[in-house]
Amino acid sequence: MMELLTSPEAWVALLTLTTLEIVLGIDNVIFLSVIVSRLPPEQANRARQIGLLLALVFRIMLLSVLVWLIGLTEPVLTVKSVTLSWRDIILIGGGMFLIAKATHEIHAEVEAREAEPEAKPSASVFFWVIMQIIVVDLVFSLDSIITAIGMAEDIEIMVAAVVIACFIMYVSSGPVAKFVADHPTTKMLALAFLVLIGVALVADGFKFHIPRGYIYFAIVFAAAVELFNVLARRNRKKVVKQRV
Repeated sequence: MMELLTSPEAWVALLTLTTLEIVLGIDNVIFLSVIVSRLPPEQANRARQIGLLLALVFRIMLLSVLVWLIGLTEPVLTVKSVTLSWRDIILIGGGMFLIAKATHEIHAEVEAREAEPEAKPSASVFFWVIMQIIVVDLVFSLDSIITAIGMAEDIEIMVAAVVIACFIMYVSSGPVAKFVADHPTTKMLALAFLVLIGVALVADGFKFHIPRGYIYFAIVFAAAVELFNVLARRNRKKVVKQRV
């Protein structure tokens, strides 16, 4: 352990892997922000905390079974000359879940469901939200940990990078969720991101890798445009108030 603390290579590996884990965690934060947006503030905060805690637990649990994880990349099924491993099947299933969930939420937004009187969320609704968070946490955790295994050799570095990334996810998820709740148009944008991420997961499962740099550039660009829209609307409101 002391050798790792004094090794420049270990610190470089930790920094690189932590950065990568944070980037991979962006998808998780976006999903959490969208999925808890229909809950009351106190329940939304609790669901977000539970979701991020589960994300950390799942990642550490998966790290403890490295041999099993490596075995997930072995082919188990062939579909028209495409060999699929358990990892591929999980990514395909998780991607399809994200696409279906985001499409359902987009449909609800387009139908203006928020204009109707909302029923008070019950315990079953909260439970269903947690179940969805668990499913997506498992999918993102699997992809994250397999990436960690490929980039680092020491499990101490992997665990440290995962813990740091989850802490940063926890700190950033609150402001992101509040921003989405305060600005309804950003929720539609976040849902579009989820569809994009879901498609990327399905493509990865079928051995068609879409460079994540393209996806994250699209997300950052669209988010920047939406930020300018939010600022423009805020300035217009100020002008209207001043005239009144």
